[in-house]
Amino acid sequence: MTQRDASREREFQPSSGWGVLVRQGVLLGLIIAAILVFVPWVLEKPFYERGPFIGLFVIAEALCLIAWVVSWCGFFVVEPNVARVLILFGHYRGTVRQNGLHWVNPFTLRPKVSLKAHNVASDKIKVNDLLGNPIEIGAVVVWQVRDTAQARFDVENFESYVNVQIETAIRHLASTHPYEEAMVAGAQQSLRGSTEELATELKAEVQRRLDRAGVEVLDTRITHLAYAPEIAAAMLQRQQATAIIAARRLIVDGAVGMVEHALSDLSKKQVLTLNDDRKAALVGNLLVVLCGHSSPVPVINAGQ
Repeated sequence: MTQRDASREREFQPSSGWGVLVRQGVLLGLIIAAILVFVPWVLEKPFYERGPFIGLFVIAEALCLIAWVVSWCGFFVVEPNVARVLILFGHYRGTVRQNGLHWVNPFTLRPKVSLKAHNVASDKIKVNDLLGNPIEIGAVVVWQVRDTAQARFDVENFESYVNVQIETAIRHLASTHPYEEAMVAGAQQSLRGSTEELATELKAEVQRRLDRAGVEVLDTRITHLAYAPEIAAAMLQRQQATAIIAARRLIVDGAVGMVEHALSDLSKKQVLTLNDDRKAALVGNLLVVLCGHSSPVPVINAGQ
């Protein structure tokens, strides 16, 4: 199947509506003047001579009135941040973006295309992340039409097309990243920890998909991110366990440093001389005191 070239918007300069409006007024005045002049002139003629004149006059006046009425259908108004796509007998004539009253061929179709910024807030989409964990994710995308010809002719309904492609891009983003960095060794980005980077990535992905429709993506933001309800409790326990392990590791690292510092000070100041057995006992006692959950209870050795 041969893929046809993308449509391209081109500017169209219509006639000024105000100038045509004046012309319409002049034409109506001439029609009325012709009636006022011709009718008395015909009435002066003998009855048998009136027929041809009246027939020709009626036909001419009818054609002028039909042309005058049809011409009114060529007027249209372009509002701020709205464009009109002109289609004449199946051919694209151009796009009018200039605000005001305009006039074109009355048989030209003039569908509106909004140039305003649109917000699309996606529903909470349930999708699997990189590891297959079910998560819920939602995002907001701000977009506007860049090329009216592409939006009108290259996709069936550009607004529906935008909504579907946004959901597809969100699913793709979620499936290519883990929920957290700790869940994948060497992961540089995660859905929870790299929101700004992923917003930029989502914008690029959505823009790539919407180029066909002539739509420009202005901004994207992830608005909702959570584990699916069926695994939320288990993942919460996992996060708590990870936090406890990290805290314990920090406590142990600090305790080891404090013990090393204590042994070093005791040796330098020659407070007491410790052999290896006494050093091991002192290190064990200090670690128990520093790493224990509860406050230590002192035991006084009174000797024998």
